Amino acid sequence: MLNSVPSRDDHTASPPGRVRLSPDERRRQLLGIGLRKFVERPAMDLSLDEVATEAGVSRGLLFHYFPTKAAFHEAVVAAAGRRVLRTVRPDPGVAGEAAVRQLAERFIAQIVRRHDFYLALVYGQSGPLADLDDPGATATSLRSGIADLVCRALPGIDPRVAHAWVAYAEDRALQLPPGTEAETEAAHCVAALGALSALALRP
Repeated sequence: MLNSVPSRDDHTASPPGRVRLSPDERRRQLLGIGLRKFVERPAMDLSLDEVATEAGVSRGLLFHYFPTKAAFHEAVVAAAGRRVLRTVRPDPGVAGEAAVRQLAERFIAQIVRRHDFYLALVYGQSGPLADLDDPGATATSLRSGIADLVCRALPGIDPRVAHAWVAYAEDRALQLPPGTEAETEAAHCVAALGALSALALRP
């Protein structure tokens, strides 16, 4: 009787102790480890050996998913941006000012709760933010994504106003002390958006 052939993880035999995952699961696992380490150090300074060890895979298998260290960096930063956008997105079916209020509350709460993570993502230690679809884009991609959500909630708004408002709300949130409740600050930011929109309509 022939011995059964052991299953393989992306053409690499699994050593004892390795959890066998599908390719998509493995990629998500590696990105998840990168995201957890994201605030601790610049993404480009992440040790790929450390990531591979924590995942229980070989360094070679990690390079099967991310052919260079820069590619892993870009993927981690893009995943972080997608996570923020998912977090701040208004509920389905909510539109208009109610949607903007939800977005403002969630955006501000995200920044206050994960201040260092947000700073690392947008401003500094991580390097430029990869666009959600184009890893070569700049740090404005996340703000552009949030501005797009504003434009979807308020179809008649000037996109330039939406972009300016995101920068305003972001800056205010970054100055708030830990533990600040987002509701009051969000109400101020929604009012500020209305004021900016009114100014943009003036001749």
